[in-house]
This record gives sequence, C-alpha cells and structure tokens, in this order.
Amino acid sequence: MRAFHIWHLIVKSPLTTAGVSILVCVILTAIFAPWIVPYPKDALGATQIKNKFRPPCRAHLFGTDELGRDIFSRVIFGTRISLQIGFIAIGLALAVGVPLGIISGYIGGMVDELIMRVVDVFLSFPPLLLALAIAAMLGPSLNNTMIAIAIAWWPWYTRLLRNEALSVRERDFVQAARALGASCKRIVLKHILPNSMVPVIIQASMDLGSVILTSASLSFLGLGAQPPTPEWGLMVSVGRTYFLTYWWIPTFPGLAIFITALAFNLVGDGLREIMDPRMRRRKIV
Repeated sequence: MRAFHIWHLIVKSPLTTAGVSILVCVILTAIFAPWIVPYPKDALGATQIKNKFRPPCRAHLFGTDELGRDIFSRVIFGTRISLQIGFIAIGLALAVGVPLGIISGYIGGMVDELIMRVVDVFLSFPPLLLALAIAAMLGPSLNNTMIAIAIAWWPWYTRLLRNEALSVRERDFVQAARALGASCKRIVLKHILPNSMVPVIIQASMDLGSVILTSASLSFLGLGAQPPTPEWGLMVSVGRTYFLTYWWIPTFPGLAIFITALAFNLVGDGLREIMDPRMRRRKIV
C-alpha cells in the first residue's frame, strides 16, 4: 500500500513523472550501452580519420568528431561514466558525512564543536572551487575526480544530518529508549539514524545532477577524464574548438549533461514533495 501511495504521488506530478521517465531511460542506456552503440570501437577510442567531421546522418546519428569517431556511440558510453562518477562520489560523501553528522548531533559538546568547525572550514569554499583545487593537487583522472567531489560534498551532509539528529534525539521515543536502558549504539542505529535520513536522501538525489555537472566541468578544464575516455565534459571541451563550423561535436554531449542533470533535479524535487508532508499541504493550499 505504501509503494502504491508513493507511485500515485509520483504520477500526480507531471514534472516528477517526466524526471523519473528520463532517469529510467538514462539508467537503462548506461546498463545496455554495449548492445546499443553502433560503433563500439569508436566509443573506446578507435580513430576513423576518413570519416572525420561528418554531420548527423543515418549512419552517424550525432555525426562524427575530429578523429572520425561516432559521437552517438561515445555519448551512449559516456552515460556509464557520468553515472558512475555521480553515484560513487555521492556514496563516498555520504560514507563520511553521515557518521560524522550522527556523532556530532547525538554526542554534542566538544565533539560537536570540533566537527562543526572543520565543516565550517570546508563550507567556506564553493564546492566547485574546492573540487577544482583538490583535483589539481591529486592530478587529472576519473578516480581523483570522484575523490575531489566527495571531499567537497561531505560537509553538507554532515551539517544536514547533525541538525536532524539534534531534533530527533529530543523526541519522546528516544527518551523512552534511553530510560529503558538502550545502549547508545542501539539508539543511534534503531531510532536516530532511520528518522534523520529522509532529508539526506532527498538532498543526495538532487546533488547527483550537480555532481555530474561538476565532474563535467573538471573534465572540461582538463582535470577530470583524459582522452580517449568518452566522458561528456571532455567531449565538450574538445569540441568547443570546432563549435562554429562543426556544431554537433560539442552540442550532443552538452545536451546529454543538461538532460541528465535536469532529470535528477526533477526527481529530487518530487521526492522532497512526496517525503515531506508539510510541502504537500502547502502545495494543496
């Protein structure tokens, strides 16, 4: 019944439905990429000089680039890379931010003060600028891009979860569990964490789009994926040189970034409305 109610709320919102539909298509594209692409070797970096700068046509739906590689095949394979970066980077940020947020909110005192001051230092920098500086120090690669983004993002989850934990720990059911002699570990895992994760899940779903944009920005600046990796930001970076004469080279990977980020944002907004009854009531009013 709960699942049916959630699905009803999703279908009720046209924007959320559109976001979910686009996101499902993007995920399926990433899963079945090897069987969808017409030119797998082009996606992996093989060059076809005789086919370079061909405009979109039946043989090459998105045209070809300066090395004759099929752009459609590379964009499809790039879906895997962008989703991998997004999910791994957010996963790493959650792995650091969630425990620190719970510890800070539940224990309080000097521990809370110390963690929050460290968080304040990281939050004093814009996430993109901080990720850019860390990626520059670590060196250009996909793995370093994910690490840099995770380092830039974990403080947001720490602060968000800390605020939720501060609120939840004062509720009656937590006080009752403490009075019955429940251990701190049990209180945290059974009561505080499950009741504090909804805002974090919503924020993470919305941040996936921002992370994909950030990873594309790092690749665009030469600090992310390196040639011949079919990463969308790198493809836009290389194609910008030819934009005035061969517009299709940067346009299609750019559209892929835009559509994927938009889908995550729409889904995140929809989850916020579904999982927060106060927002639903305001919308009805």
